[in-house]
Amino acid sequence: MNSYNTDSKGRAICPSFLDKMSCQLGHTKAFLFDMDGVLFDSMKNHAEAWVRAMKENGLTMSREDVYMNEGRTGAGTIDIFAKEQWGREATDEEKEHIYKVKSEIFNTLPHVEQISGSAELLQYVKTLGMQRVIVTGSGQKSLLERLENNFPGIFTPQLMVTAFDVKHGKPHPEPYLMGLEKAGVEAKDAIVVENAPLGINSAKAAGIFTVAINTGPLDDAILYDAGADIVFPDHECFLKTLAKMSCN
Repeated sequence: MNSYNTDSKGRAICPSFLDKMSCQLGHTKAFLFDMDGVLFDSMKNHAEAWVRAMKENGLTMSREDVYMNEGRTGAGTIDIFAKEQWGREATDEEKEHIYKVKSEIFNTLPHVEQISGSAELLQYVKTLGMQRVIVTGSGQKSLLERLENNFPGIFTPQLMVTAFDVKHGKPHPEPYLMGLEKAGVEAKDAIVVENAPLGINSAKAAGIFTVAINTGPLDDAILYDAGADIVFPDHECFLKTLAKMSCN
């Protein structure tokens, strides 16, 4: 058994999943990265901010709800819960107000760190000559503005898709289709790196091979059920596997 057939916790990774990834890597030209939960350890702060902002505005949202809805635009998230609990869509004014409250709470919370291993992974992808694209449902400007400081020389504004760019957020394929268009590549020539079920749904609906890194509280099975082609427990394990496959 090759050393990259087990993850960093010693669990076996299905050989067929590894074979699929190895085959895909052979013609990949671009990597499309989600941001929250993939590059920044920001989901715990998003969860706190969403729960508090919704409660202040008469809506109930649990922390698990936040993780299950991760990737939607703010407006889309608010609409889901407004329809369930108010029996109607939120007005534009309500959506703008609730998201403003959520952002204000988010910015009062402890500093968000980059996820361990994310910088090394991004640098390795750059050394492979692959394009790097950000595809995020977030409109959190404080994080978007930190990308260059935390990951210098990795991303450019021209290769970013955010909540400000799309009409339909994840799980709709539009965000990842737009990412492909900006990179000038076809779906078959790209790999998505995600951590959330709706993001995986979006990437697979766009026809892209999808790697999930399980940085949150959800079970691996939920990510596979969402359509992930392979799931890793952390960035280090993914990088180790990527490096070995690239050398073969």
